[in-house]
Amino acid sequence: MITRLLVANRGEIARRVFRTCRSLGISTVAVFSDADAGAPHVAEADLAVRLPGGPAAETYLDIGRILAACEASGADAVHPGYGFLSENADFARAVLEAGLVWVGPPPEAIAAMGTKIGAKRLMEEAGVPVLPSLDLAAPGEFPLLVKASAGGGGRGMRVVRGPGELAEAVASARRESAAAFGDGTVFAEPLLERARHVEVQVLADRHGGVWTLGERECSVQRRHQKVIEECPSPGVTAATRELLFEAAARAVRKIGYVGAGTVEFLVKGDRVAFLEMNTRLQVEHPVTELVYGVDLVRLQIEVAEGAALPPSPPEPSGWAVEARLYAEDSSFVPQSGTLWRFEVPGDVRVDAGVESGSVVPPYYDAMLAKVVAHGATRAEAVRRLAGALRRARLHGVPTNRDLLLDILRSRDFVAGDTHTGLLDGPLPAVSEPSGAPPGPGTAAPGGDLVPLAAALAMAAANRRRARVLAGLPSGWRNVRSQPRRVTFEETGPVEYDPPPPGVHVVSAGPDEVVLERDGVRRTYEVARYAEDGPLYVDHAEGAARLTPLPRLPEPAEHTAPGSLLAPMPGSVLRVEVAPGDRVTRGQTVLVLEAMKMEHRITAPADGVVSGVHVEKGRQVDAGAVLAIIQEENT
Repeated sequence: MITRLLVANRGEIARRVFRTCRSLGISTVAVFSDADAGAPHVAEADLAVRLPGGPAAETYLDIGRILAACEASGADAVHPGYGFLSENADFARAVLEAGLVWVGPPPEAIAAMGTKIGAKRLMEEAGVPVLPSLDLAAPGEFPLLVKASAGGGGRGMRVVRGPGELAEAVASARRESAAAFGDGTVFAEPLLERARHVEVQVLADRHGGVWTLGERECSVQRRHQKVIEECPSPGVTAATRELLFEAAARAVRKIGYVGAGTVEFLVKGDRVAFLEMNTRLQVEHPVTELVYGVDLVRLQIEVAEGAALPPSPPEPSGWAVEARLYAEDSSFVPQSGTLWRFEVPGDVRVDAGVESGSVVPPYYDAMLAKVVAHGATRAEAVRRLAGALRRARLHGVPTNRDLLLDILRSRDFVAGDTHTGLLDGPLPAVSEPSGAPPGPGTAAPGGDLVPLAAALAMAAANRRRARVLAGLPSGWRNVRSQPRRVTFEETGPVEYDPPPPGVHVVSAGPDEVVLERDGVRRTYEVARYAEDGPLYVDHAEGAARLTPLPRLPEPAEHTAPGSLLAPMPGSVLRVEVAPGDRVTRGQTVLVLEAMKMEHRITAPADGVVSGVHVEKGRQVDAGAVLAIIQEENT
């Protein structure tokens, strides 16, 4: 029986496992890098052990240090979470050889599914349908998908639509796979466009018991990384579901699997093709838990202790939808920094690796949290999820909340017509709220008053800080010559005194402004965490971040025209140009690696490289000048 369990992971999944351990009376141990010393998962564990070696992700990949942490803390079991060492057969083997309980599948099963190439071969032998592998030198058909044989999470994957793209795609996929997984092996398959990505949750014990615990729709992806998942799939028929469950059970029995895992498929019409098997708990496991009323982590622990599963899984009930909240800007570039406020209201489940005041480091995956809603129907679950996201208070590091709401209100998503290419182009928005989740289905009616509310809150805050004549209005003049105004970077000038015609200021304080227009009263919550920082405005229909511009700006350094700036902290992976080179618009100038992903920095226009300010391997901060392109017409 397990008495003390160490989670060889961080963030959200560590907290998730700890939650189940507390309910079972199991003592918990966290491990942490220097960058995570103040993270919530460290504070929540009964014991915590620092992993020496710096702040980077590699700290969590050191098997020797993880085992030393087990010995130091007296842990008798290890849960790997997902990512990092969770699908490393050598790690599982080392844990077992140390006399500890491994809460995961046998090392042999992990090794069998450890490479996509080997997994496909085994699945063919088991009678599971697969896509053909293509010759990388002469594939013979396009479009195709280059894929990393090791790992997952969208890393090392490239879509190739023609022969001219193949060589660079293969080279880039190999580099990214080697950086993320230590293995640069890649292969190619036909690209099934507009197919669904559907996965089956499996659970198996040591006594021959196998559960296929429903399917999950994971088609809404960007850069091959999942964004929204749901259970069940809105596009799987009863016949296809039976085929998926049968194929997943064959996969489990073929490799002697034990524990929780996921078998992933592409589904297009009545065609089903095996993608891969994840020999671990999936990020999106909460939707299955809510629909089936189970705790998958508890079942993992019980199976690891030798328990047998009941003869059949519980019956499903309702629908669950999960949204992944990432730290990224509107261009989908991962962001780091302080998350000043993190509050998600409503009847939803929130699995988060952060809390108000958390610092998001640049070294790890950009996911902050998963927000999951359950309802009797799909429409109810989507409405509940959208409402919680809309009302969430997310201040500080930028997030992808707006993208999530756009997806939830899009016509295709509402209709359940999702596929892996859904986010490749503009989303067809729902023009009328009928039939769609009422919250995100229409534009925020009070959104145009947000700048006014922010300006009024700023004026009230100025008066609160005033040391003399605090009773006078902010910016008061004996003889007024013009309206009082403030300029925001996002909106331009905003006149707030007097307010616009038809708008009545009911009250205006530094933290709350109440405005009335056309007989409708709206409340705006305003927060600011530094005197010269941005303002965060939340109201019933939305949220905004506004950056005030100073009336008399200080002289500032100006970058040279044509400067390419680092969009995030990272490491220079590759420089592809030299001073004097002629480049064309969209051509790759250099590649940054950040949060285990490659980010191409491209030329904004045709021109000549007049300077390169970095070299391979250099660490750069966000905003650093990387290179300068002198446009041809300047």
